[in-house]
Amino acid sequence: MASSAHAPADTFPKLLVRNARMFGDRPAMRHKDLGVWQTLTWAQLLDDVRAYATGLHRLGLKRGDTMAIVGANRPRLYASVMAAQMLGVIPVPVYADAVADELSYVMAHAEVRFAAVEDQEQVDKILSVSDRLPKLETMVYDEKRGLRDYDHTRLHAMEDVIAGGRKALAEDASLAAWLDAEIAAGKGSDTSIILYTSGTTGQSKGVVLSAERCIGAGSDTVAFDKLTERDAALAYLPLAWVGDHYLNYAQGLIAGFCMACPESGDTAMADLREIGPTFFFAPPRTFEQMLTRVTIRMEDASFLKRRMFYYFIGVARRYGEAILNKQQVPLHGRLLYWLGNVLVYAPLKNVLGLSNVRVAYTAGEAIGPDLFSFYRSLGMNLKQLYGQTEAFLYLTAQPDGQIFSDTVGPALPNVDLRIADNGEVQFRSPGQFVSYFKDDLKTKETMTPDGYVKTGDAGFFDGKTGHLKIIDRAKDVGKLKDGTLFPPKYIENKLKFFPNIREAVAYGDSRDFVAVMINIDLTAVGSWAERNNVVYGSYQELAGHPLVYDMIQKNIEEMNRSLAEDKVTAGAQVKRFLILHKELDADDGEVTRTQKVRRGFVAERYAPLIAALYDGSSEADISTEVTFEDGRKGVLAARVKIRDVATVPVAPPLGKAA
Repeated sequence: MASSAHAPADTFPKLLVRNARMFGDRPAMRHKDLGVWQTLTWAQLLDDVRAYATGLHRLGLKRGDTMAIVGANRPRLYASVMAAQMLGVIPVPVYADAVADELSYVMAHAEVRFAAVEDQEQVDKILSVSDRLPKLETMVYDEKRGLRDYDHTRLHAMEDVIAGGRKALAEDASLAAWLDAEIAAGKGSDTSIILYTSGTTGQSKGVVLSAERCIGAGSDTVAFDKLTERDAALAYLPLAWVGDHYLNYAQGLIAGFCMACPESGDTAMADLREIGPTFFFAPPRTFEQMLTRVTIRMEDASFLKRRMFYYFIGVARRYGEAILNKQQVPLHGRLLYWLGNVLVYAPLKNVLGLSNVRVAYTAGEAIGPDLFSFYRSLGMNLKQLYGQTEAFLYLTAQPDGQIFSDTVGPALPNVDLRIADNGEVQFRSPGQFVSYFKDDLKTKETMTPDGYVKTGDAGFFDGKTGHLKIIDRAKDVGKLKDGTLFPPKYIENKLKFFPNIREAVAYGDSRDFVAVMINIDLTAVGSWAERNNVVYGSYQELAGHPLVYDMIQKNIEEMNRSLAEDKVTAGAQVKRFLILHKELDADDGEVTRTQKVRRGFVAERYAPLIAALYDGSSEADISTEVTFEDGRKGVLAARVKIRDVATVPVAPPLGKAA
């Protein structure tokens, strides 16, 4: 059955129809509502989506329109994408936590006529910027709470739209035939979705993706990881991110597996334990947070439990990956690992919700080798991939048995990768985007004359493994005044391998040395403060504590020793640092909704601090505008301390005097 699930279909509505026919009574979606898991089978999902599409059509939605999807991972928002595609309408997901200005930019740029939103919060945000959205005609919402007294002239509850569509289909047989014809009229070359980039370097761009290319790319990776209708995934990633649309929506429809939606973003990790997915994706930050929680709990455990835990984690580090890779391991090692699995590894994976994981991926940022090895040593098949929105995600992925912490794998089947003369990674792939929406100039700039897409990332193929290694954004790689290579992202990622450091921003291009600004991880450092009787009342107070500075200084000096081991990076050691008085926040424009630092914006906002890092000052004053959760603005002022860091002596670059 699994293999026949991959029969050709060139649009997602056609895949939905196929899945309802082949896997009718199997679970398509699960959602935790009011503490209880609800299940939709493929047959039920198709029935709901058909009724929903009919209801939207009756409200005036028609082929060629664009429809915004705004909210968290909920079955009816995924159904909104399916219903839109069924009608030949182009869905445009928007980040649920986007502030009103960001949301209005995307909706206005995409010229949306309809919006499908989660709840009152999203309705209010859109209404607050309605004067900027002249083409918006109608909104439908999932959660009714708080919206009863609103003007419903152009506002409709999704369940009412679905009920109206179902009633119309039952009363008029010609409607069903019309809808069948609409589904059949969909072509693989049609625009399937527009996904907006995170906007790291400026305004977001609308990436136009076609149905046949999305399905072609998804089919390759479904085959690569042998995904079937018996797999399950937790759909907790942002709806507007290419990762969710690819890993869950596209692969789920292609393979026929079940997507489980958490009750909320706050309960996602708890819901992970209850679902026990077989396919799982998380950015390195999530894996770090999981391990941090485990470490904190072990610090509070009894002496005997701590000793047992750390002893068997040591056993896992010695033998776990070799056993996972089916390599030769001495009998006593296998026995110790078996005992460790009974006493530690299996219970730990159960607590984390990873017991059933057959395939897991991480991407988006570099993952620390120790963190990567930790999960693999527990027997979890954790791998890395590399991709981007313009490729519809996957370009490379690590095949089973070819796992290295410092690479992202070889090119996937049917993907053509090359390294340009300037070190930039370029590709042609099945999922290659069609264009940037309403931006032919930017589309042309991104393409090479022979049809390759410029990723903007600098990388190279490892000589030993043939796998791709990503260094940094090509435009961000710079040089110090003495000619030493300065890869800021590489340095920042190495710093973020330390659990105490949540974010780092490095500077040094055209300067005498490298300096960094640090965000501490409040969970990890807060737990340390509690254990060491360090009293604090806020993030700002903890960040400025001398003992916290001591701890971060040791982390940076350890990283410097690591940089010194490689002649390419030895001269890029960090000499000065400070700990920011506030966390970098997407609402303040400092990071994107996918948590990528907007380096240029941060440099402007914290210019006085950067100047102080380089003029020898031991402290500097800063006042920063902040955005509160309710949208109000405020100002946060602080005096930030600056410290020097020890470096490892290295030979000067060639051609320079010693």
